[in-house]
Amino acid sequence: MEAYLYKPLQNKAVQCNLCHHRCVITDGKRGICNVRENRSGTLETMVYGKVIAGHIDPVEKKPIYHMMPGSRSYSIATVGCNFKCRFCQNADIAQMPADRSGLVMGEKFSPRNIVSRAVESHCRSIAYTYTEPTIFFEYALEIAGLAHAKGLRNIFVTNGYMTPEAIEMATGLIDAANVDLKAFSDKFYKKYCSARLAPVLETLKHMRSAGIWIEVTTLLIPGLNDDKHEIASLAEFIADSLGRETPWHISRFHPAYRLLDAPLTPVKSLTTAFEIGKDAGLKYVYIGNVATKHGADTFCSNCGTTVIDRKGYTARCNMTRDERCPVCNEKIQGVELSF
Repeated sequence: MEAYLYKPLQNKAVQCNLCHHRCVITDGKRGICNVRENRSGTLETMVYGKVIAGHIDPVEKKPIYHMMPGSRSYSIATVGCNFKCRFCQNADIAQMPADRSGLVMGEKFSPRNIVSRAVESHCRSIAYTYTEPTIFFEYALEIAGLAHAKGLRNIFVTNGYMTPEAIEMATGLIDAANVDLKAFSDKFYKKYCSARLAPVLETLKHMRSAGIWIEVTTLLIPGLNDDKHEIASLAEFIADSLGRETPWHISRFHPAYRLLDAPLTPVKSLTTAFEIGKDAGLKYVYIGNVATKHGADTFCSNCGTTVIDRKGYTARCNMTRDERCPVCNEKIQGVELSF
């Protein structure tokens, strides 16, 4: 299938404008994602309709905590990614084309098949996740349109590297996004992800202005992105540029892929980051990838009452039908929170 968002150049070269790499691709070659190929001056997506992973997940697993909590999300992915994270948690599928000589695998499902499966599974949303959804943008947007027609919402779990042009195309179709803000250091992004920080910050602000519900995740890696001053700057960016109501998920790192020599994140580091987020004025801060007593609960930012109690991936609501704290009547921010 012909790809979206590219322009022809001289000598059958093309420039892809889907993500901020804006790859210039010569005839017969692929972009950094390894799933968009120039075929005689036409950019083709190689992953349209090729699902490498499809599961029914709790929406909290995305993690999305402030849109339809307690509901299920039909989650899909294709192979490929436009980042080269050394700590990739799903490298077997995300980095497959890069690590296995361009291999593109997947089971064929039409967009209608995906939506039908979601409806039949009593899911309330479709999540484009596990790998970077930007690289299967054409497929995701076609599914998203059909999903909306069936009353389902759409969630992108993304590294946030899509261009403004891509965000404009997705506006009105993507309801929520969990964006990985991997660090608050351009040096980290260049060394460990082969990307840059500034475009991710730009995407976050653009998504928010487009009316997409945003939640942010940071995987805290010991000695690499857990400096207290850096964490404070990251939390302040979320509070000042995205809004104090933006949920921030701080996740524990587990050694993976090409970063097997790094240790697990100490729980103390996670709780320190949690307190830094609260000190920055963030209303909703969470700790993930490790069991903590209240790290997944949603509290009223005014009086501290537990308004959503989570155990594992199950959730129990303790708020009024109009999504307010039952004790002080404070409004709890999110999308369809009462259940």
